[in-house]
Amino acid sequence: MIAIVAPGQGAQKPGFLSPWRELPGAEAALASYADRVGIDLVAHGTTSDADTIRDTAVAQPLLVAAGIMAADCLVEGDGFAAASTAGVLPAVIAGHSVGEVTAAALAGVLDEEQALDLVRVRSQGMAAAAARKETGMAAVVGGVRDEVLAALSAQGLHPANINSAAQVVAAGPVDAISALVENPPARARVIPLQVAGAFHTPYMASAIDELRSTASAMNPRDPSDAVVLLSNAGGERVTSGRRFLDLIVSQVASPVDWEACMKQMKDLGVTGLLELNPGGTLTGLAKRELKGIALQTLNTPDDLEAARSFLREHSAALSAAGSPSASDAGAAASVPSAAVQQTPADGANRREDH
Repeated sequence: MIAIVAPGQGAQKPGFLSPWRELPGAEAALASYADRVGIDLVAHGTTSDADTIRDTAVAQPLLVAAGIMAADCLVEGDGFAAASTAGVLPAVIAGHSVGEVTAAALAGVLDEEQALDLVRVRSQGMAAAAARKETGMAAVVGGVRDEVLAALSAQGLHPANINSAAQVVAAGPVDAISALVENPPARARVIPLQVAGAFHTPYMASAIDELRSTASAMNPRDPSDAVVLLSNAGGERVTSGRRFLDLIVSQVASPVDWEACMKQMKDLGVTGLLELNPGGTLTGLAKRELKGIALQTLNTPDDLEAARSFLREHSAALSAAGSPSASDAGAAASVPSAAVQQTPADGANRREDH
């Protein structure tokens, strides 16, 4: 079984979309997405500097657009969402933080336009909330979980992301983050992150109302039986599109539990994890937490052949691993050649961990 995952804010890098402009139709797609979100995605994905794309109102739409475009390049026809909705592309689908908006589009819960509308409102609301008070985030790596959480509480900080057994992200006022850096928990390192606010904490509460209003006006679809859609809310497997959309809204001011998502992937028998552009963060966590699972990133068009081969290989493994939906097991046993472009296998950018 394959897991398709979409990274969250902080994964963006200057120029990361430049190679994609060479693909036929890619620049037109980005321009169309840009019209929807109201920012110049081509410029921000190719020429803008790190400080510019660090802006929440830029970073979030940029990441969602990049993930949707990369996933659509994996399949022919009407794109990734059409294949997953039709049940011919069995996969576990999950996103980290704003990556959940990408995941909603890939699973067919939202169409591309709805996903872009949602991330526009989300990003602008969170940027405005972050501007109310100077806050930040820091990764706490190592230590004992209870001691780490106690240290955060002592500084008035919140555990915003539970990324793995060895990493918790703290969030709150910048002076409290500085104090944590100076006085880290025992056997732990504290690494300040280049983000512009205390995301997934009560500091983001003001962003929720408009986002909820936008989401309530949408008509989400339930994912197909061939798709296992995981939420950052405790790794919950979500079968209702409305439930997933509600969780995306509440997630703005609630912790992201990626550790629980990875545990679900392991329990479901995932054999391969493919991280969409800009990949590296989630495969890095999986390398440490999901030993023995094959990893693949899709960062540039040069990775497409390897990613398509990887997709075929690990979707075909579904029949051996056991289908999450017995009623759909026959149809979901492999990815038909009509859904996935047939290209020679290529091991570039692929890693196997044991």
